[in-house]
Amino acid sequence: MSSKKTNFEPDRPDPVMAEVRHDRERREKTYRERALKIFPWICALCGREFSGKRVRELTVHHKDHNHDYNPPDGSNWELLCIYCHDNEHSRGQVAEWYDETTPAGRQEPSSDNRPFANLKDLLADKKNS
Repeated sequence: MSSKKTNFEPDRPDPVMAEVRHDRERREKTYRERALKIFPWICALCGREFSGKRVRELTVHHKDHNHDYNPPDGSNWELLCIYCHDNEHSRGQVAEWYDETTPAGRQEPSSDNRPFANLKDLLADKKNS
């Protein structure tokens, strides 16, 4: 039976610990980690508080929608829960729809689905029967 001895070198850094340290430093440099350090863990719109594992439900919203503008003081950020963040970004889509007008000045939805298009005819046929 052979016994293998590992040579422990206290001066040599452990590669696993070095990787963990590197990952932590990289995370701290991301704007999400910086925002989580700067701001309280509360959604800026609905006011819901987060802690522990639920913090992952907080997202960083760029107020000017420019993801490349990340000032160190966080002035372009706000923490939003995933629901408020989705709502914030869908507002633009809804606003774009309301801005679209037809030549007649009416607003038309972009969908071709008209579930009640023949309703008047169906009701008229039903009255006549």
